[in-house]
Amino acid sequence: MAVGQQGEFVAVVNDTDPDNNGRSYSLKISGNNHAQLLGRKIGDTIDGIFVGEGEKTLSGFKLQITGGSDKTGTPLRRDLEGGSRQSILVTASTGFKGHSLVFKSKGGEKKRFRYKLDGLRKRRNFRGNTITQDTRQINLKVTEAGNKSLADITSSGSEEASE
Repeated sequence: MAVGQQGEFVAVVNDTDPDNNGRSYSLKISGNNHAQLLGRKIGDTIDGIFVGEGEKTLSGFKLQITGGSDKTGTPLRRDLEGGSRQSILVTASTGFKGHSLVFKSKGGEKKRFRYKLDGLRKRRNFRGNTITQDTRQINLKVTEAGNKSLADITSSGSEEASE
């Protein structure tokens, strides 16, 4: 999980270009751009100029919000309204895999068995679909690409720092 500070988001941008095999890039969002994203919901499309800092902004890109997590790692869930933390009963879906793990010793070695039980449900904590001050990570995917590729934009700053 990416860790951000108060007043800053970590944006994980997924490149949907088939040439890059779905590679993801991590960028920071802070300052005035942080305020621009507050109140947005999962599924909203934002301009790429709000993502990144300095020369690493994604101007010309259109990005869609696909998810995120808060400061404790609790995932945002599309079907919950608001930005508050809620405890709901879920089956296998976002935030819950729907199986139980059992460890058994057999012949001196421990083995792990995964049982998928029919009707297994658990109560889990989730955040609503709205980005708030408590959000620390935002997952984004590219819907419209800009002039430069994401790999060129993110690598240009690290090459200049090393020279």
